[in-house]
Amino acid sequence: MFGLDDWIAGLSQGGSFAVVVLVAALLGLRHATDPDHIAAVSTLVASGRERATGAAARLGAWWGAGHALTLLVFGVPILLADRFLPDVLQRGAETGVAALIVFLAVRLLVRWHHGAFALGDAAGDSHRHPVRSPLGAFGIGLVHGMGGSAGVGVLLLAAIPSQELALVALVVLAVFTAVSMTIVTTGFGAVLSVRPVAGSLAAAAPVLGTTSLAFGLWYAAAAWSLAPYPV
Repeated sequence: MFGLDDWIAGLSQGGSFAVVVLVAALLGLRHATDPDHIAAVSTLVASGRERATGAAARLGAWWGAGHALTLLVFGVPILLADRFLPDVLQRGAETGVAALIVFLAVRLLVRWHHGAFALGDAAGDSHRHPVRSPLGAFGIGLVHGMGGSAGVGVLLLAAIPSQELALVALVVLAVFTAVSMTIVTTGFGAVLSVRPVAGSLAAAAPVLGTTSLAFGLWYAAAAWSLAPYPV
């Protein structure tokens, strides 16, 4: 994001095993702050009937687990055999990320329009929301792991001369990416659990939903080179 990953990765050049592992951990911790992740997690947590800190942390942990699994599945072939996803599949993965962001944003706006937040979680809204289940969050993480921002981290690790060290760094990157995603969702859930914030969610929901919707549409356009990515 904005060259930060490259700067962090540069810290490992000529470094020892411990330094490379530390840099991989830093890359993982920073990864959850990518705009696409923030857009997805904010709408994911905010749209649910239960926004307690513990519930948000569980969603983040499952989201991070799915992301970490995809990082490993696609990262290992890159590091061992220089085998990359075909460009059309990479674009398709990015489009999938954009579609998820748009879906979550629209879902938030629909629930706001139906008065879910203003009514304080009415009884009619008490049914279970599949997208906010552990399986739903895990699925979102799987798709996100195929996106370009995750690929950047793997490509940076691919520059490490030792394959063994690069694989260790990949595992560390995947683990700390999951950790960072859990931290981000926990923090977001904690903020939404504060009474003044929870009370103002009805007013904030349309802004959050509209912003995420616009970002998702832009992200899809950027995946097909119809709009620029941030540099």
